[in-house]
Amino acid sequence: MRHLRFTFLGAFILGVFGANLSAAEAFDPRPWLEDLDQARSAFTTKYADLEWEVFARGLDISAIFRQTRERVQQAGGVDDAKAAFNDLAKQFGDRHVGFRWPESQTSLRERAGLDCANLGYSKQMQAAPLATLVPGFIPLSPLPSKEFPAGILRVEGHKLGVVKIRLFSPRAFPDLCEEAISALQIDRAKVCDDSCRDGVDLWSSVAMTQNLEATLAAVKAVGAEYLLVDVAGNGGGSQWAEAAARMLTTARLKSTPMYFMKGEHWTKKLAKSEGELRRAAIDAHDEDREFLSTLADSVATHKKEAEKLCDGEALWSGKHPACVWLGDGFYSTGILQSADSDKLRSKPWAKIVFTPMQYPYREGIWRGPLMILVDGGTGSAAEQFAAELQDNRAAVIIGSLTVGAGCGHTDGGTPTTLKNTGAILELPDCVRMRPGGLNLASGVQPDILVGLQGEDSPQRRASLLSTKLGEAVKLAGKPTH
Repeated sequence: MRHLRFTFLGAFILGVFGANLSAAEAFDPRPWLEDLDQARSAFTTKYADLEWEVFARGLDISAIFRQTRERVQQAGGVDDAKAAFNDLAKQFGDRHVGFRWPESQTSLRERAGLDCANLGYSKQMQAAPLATLVPGFIPLSPLPSKEFPAGILRVEGHKLGVVKIRLFSPRAFPDLCEEAISALQIDRAKVCDDSCRDGVDLWSSVAMTQNLEATLAAVKAVGAEYLLVDVAGNGGGSQWAEAAARMLTTARLKSTPMYFMKGEHWTKKLAKSEGELRRAAIDAHDEDREFLSTLADSVATHKKEAEKLCDGEALWSGKHPACVWLGDGFYSTGILQSADSDKLRSKPWAKIVFTPMQYPYREGIWRGPLMILVDGGTGSAAEQFAAELQDNRAAVIIGSLTVGAGCGHTDGGTPTTLKNTGAILELPDCVRMRPGGLNLASGVQPDILVGLQGEDSPQRRASLLSTKLGEAVKLAGKPTH
């Protein structure tokens, strides 16, 4: 995997540097301790899940930082100090928390030029198959698309369609990226700026939408009565997960409420949204103009929330802040929690109010009983996908507890570059809350538990899954789902 190889190379260079430094002079922990203090400040002002960590998970954040400080002071070199920082991040429940360490200049030079690897596309992001390894699986022939392995299993006398979604983003499919560059006629001799990257991603996502629809239609055509969508090992992706979920059910899904970390990042994000709505209202018809203006007023109110910073210092003593910690950020789908895509599609402002509208999806391509396969590698957008279908009683979830990656980062998030080591601290700026106030960072609990272990062989995992498919089919067939 290209990214991992570069990261390893960067770690190797830092390790060699640390070894040489310790040979020449004693390791100086002071710059690292300064960075640790900077990290503590970032957690206090940028980490949306900090209150949840303290009161829902019972995490003693002061003790964790105190222990990390002691480890850095006793470190024998760069590698020891770096390990202390990485272990600190692992203590937190949201898997989006982490440090990214500087890469070598060599790796940065290797990234120069326009190709799909440089744009972040890699086959290594693809989740490994699981459901397609169950004994008796018959693949579709011909396969409608390369992105979505699919086929049929016989379970309890029924035809069970199987579709694997390997990532909720085109970034796992370099071939789509290459097709996008050709279709968009992008000059490879020029630098691909943010607009160029967005264009490639959108073209590729549209192609994925069309290919998933073709795959679902093909599964229906061979007589599938039930559908199992395999997102085991799927590490997440993009907003495309919201569009994909709506293609799999006739239920009008309601998305998960979202909350945000107050501050400049969300103030700017909401100000941009308000401006887009007010501009759209100018050219809209009377009824639409009133609707958009009302939404703009609501966004303006939420923006005022974002401006009211909440001092989180009390959390380090295990106490609630004297203020409201998070602001209300509407929903995972944007300003609207639910929408009729057919009615909304003709509106030029559709994607401003309901983010799945940036993709040409159609609701209810699959109309039968639905099951979603998850495991300990299912994270982020893939967790949101599974949770939303479960919370709307639109699918039976089968597998094992998901990773617990929570909401993640909106519009690039709020990364903090540590001034001495150059490490980048990533902290989630948003929180998704499920019914009953359950933080999505807690993971998704399956309706039908399968004892999937990460260290098991693929065949062992598939065998365990096969023993539970009959139970899942029976539960999915009940009218409540």
